[in-house]
Amino acid sequence: MFGVSESFKQLKDYVESEEYKGWDPYDGLNSRVFKGTPIKHWYYARLAWIQGFKRSPINFRKPFLVPKEHNAKGIGLFLTSYCNIYKTQQETGTKDYGDQKDLLGRISYLAELLISMKSSKVYSGACWGYNFDWQNRVFFQPKNTPTVVATSFCANALFNAFEVTDNKKYLETALSSARFVIDDLNRTKSNKGFIFSYSPLDHSCVYNASLLGTRLLARSYHYTKDKEFKDLAREATKTIVDKQNNDGSWIYGEAKTQNWIDSFHTGYNLECLSDYFKYTGDDQFQSSFSKGFEYYIENFFLGDGRPKYYNNKVYPIDIHSPAQFVVTLEKTGKFSEHATLVEKVVRWTIVNMQDKNGYFYYQIKPFISSKIPYMRWAQAWMFYAFSHYMKYYSK
Repeated sequence: MFGVSESFKQLKDYVESEEYKGWDPYDGLNSRVFKGTPIKHWYYARLAWIQGFKRSPINFRKPFLVPKEHNAKGIGLFLTSYCNIYKTQQETGTKDYGDQKDLLGRISYLAELLISMKSSKVYSGACWGYNFDWQNRVFFQPKNTPTVVATSFCANALFNAFEVTDNKKYLETALSSARFVIDDLNRTKSNKGFIFSYSPLDHSCVYNASLLGTRLLARSYHYTKDKEFKDLAREATKTIVDKQNNDGSWIYGEAKTQNWIDSFHTGYNLECLSDYFKYTGDDQFQSSFSKGFEYYIENFFLGDGRPKYYNNKVYPIDIHSPAQFVVTLEKTGKFSEHATLVEKVVRWTIVNMQDKNGYFYYQIKPFISSKIPYMRWAQAWMFYAFSHYMKYYSK
């Protein structure tokens, strides 16, 4: 597997030595320097500050006092990854990535950590947000505001931890997240149904975010057979299917500033549709999935394995794109059909985006690239991708 095992071991050593804490592309507003200024209340100042930190190839976080922290979504990705590795080694009888007892210990540790990180405010169910204030062009989210994206990944990880450990606490916490999606998120009506908001504080219409909410409901239905979960998941899924372009693509969302088409959010959409089929037994949207997958495979990857960010340009090459590609193909059952391309993408990513210290870079650009070791955005996603790569080859 052309050094995949060694590459993963280096990454594993790095993230474990960092205790899963790190910086994030969007954590600029955690700067203690910025928090000490009056401009922290200004929209344009917050937007410029966070974008400056995100876009700069130079890491200013140490001098501006931005601490390394745990990120709930990142912890969720690591938790699912260890569950995948545990199951893989159980099936193959190997101990390449740690003793099974040690892996179980890490699964329990991360699951408990994740539960401790859920929102402390009163919502209808367990939910998670990001460990930083987040200002974008559409809305402002205070630190730890729960979002459907973070909650979906965290609940999914706890479902996986339950299946490994049989600890019902993990199942019950994950299932309670369905109530957060149903009762606390806002809904925007559409001709075909509705779109879940990104968080309880906004009415944004982000397609992949709404589908991640429906995936959580679909998996909750799988465990409970609660018809409400399935009915709402079907209605919300139907809406996003209706938003699909004729060529199979989806734009990011409905705001005027959200009309781009990118690789990894397309991968999210396809993964969520596939999980909807799996957990509900309803495959009425199969043609939408097929059309979307064809667009995905034909528009986001070059012959040499370079993964594109957008449909219409190569750069920046973002680490999230190859990571989600591996996950999408493994989870949708398309890996074997496109194994040659997967190997090219993984090889290119290891050669061009992994540092000698084990971590992966954020983005490759034509001139000056960003090689900052972001924990959630880069390390957690590649760790997650490797676990799905191993999962495929263990079958």
